[in-house]
Amino acid sequence: MSSSHENKTPLPANLAGSLWMIAAMAAFALEDAFVKQAALQLPVSEILVLFGIGGALAFWALAVFNGERVFRREALSPVMQVRFGFELVGRLFYILALALTPLSATTVILQATPIFVVLGAALFFGEKVGWRRWTAILVGLVGVIIVLRPDSGSFTPLSLLAVIGMLGFSGRDLASRAAPASLSTNVLGFYGFVTILIAGLLFGLWEQPVFVTPPPNSVFALLAAVFFGIFAYTALMKAMRTGEIATVAPFRYSRLLFGVLLGVVWFGETIDAQMLIGCGVIVGSGLFILWRGGKVRGNT
Repeated sequence: MSSSHENKTPLPANLAGSLWMIAAMAAFALEDAFVKQAALQLPVSEILVLFGIGGALAFWALAVFNGERVFRREALSPVMQVRFGFELVGRLFYILALALTPLSATTVILQATPIFVVLGAALFFGEKVGWRRWTAILVGLVGVIIVLRPDSGSFTPLSLLAVIGMLGFSGRDLASRAAPASLSTNVLGFYGFVTILIAGLLFGLWEQPVFVTPPPNSVFALLAAVFFGIFAYTALMKAMRTGEIATVAPFRYSRLLFGVLLGVVWFGETIDAQMLIGCGVIVGSGLFILWRGGKVRGNT
């Protein structure tokens, strides 16, 4: 008879999963920084179109290389259509936030995504959430308000772009729970970048930009963004499939460190006490929700 100790995931697997998660978050932060760099010279809609084309082609090539069919009937299922809608909103408004607001503030607000995923799971999927996690959700919302600082003279409607993007990503993650299991990481990545392309075309109808020939440094920034985006997506999948989720998932918050550091060093942004307080509240609430959720599942 095997003991409970023998059934636990060995430490090397947890360590590997945690390192993959940290690598994924660092790559996501670099992807954001390169997109923001490209936005200094190119219209947002052009960035979305070029970024979407580059990523879609890369994931299509990976899928073909692995013998995976990209164009499948399951990709047009009602659940995937809902996922597409949320991803379109999330991608569009998040990239607008990257282009028009500080990278550090945008990164902080994005960390509230797990909190809203739990909120959505309770409201729409009937997932049982006790009073402790409801309290943590409310505290996390307070943290977002602290970062937005609506009572200060520095607040502008642009501050809400990251919030709308974060809500879009939360809806996408919820829809992904019901997505067909037959759709691989590469196929989902392909459709994710196709969504970015469509978002760019739709936003272009409203923005009416004058597309320009990208200068070499913008081409490099977009190519680097695609590269780090693909690496981040792949590393994230490896992280979630290596080690225990309860151990690996909290390292998602390392993206906060990388994003804020890049904002300060690369773009000369400043971090004040209110931002740090809001950041701490959001991360603390998210970690408590993860911990409490794992404890509840362990008792069932």
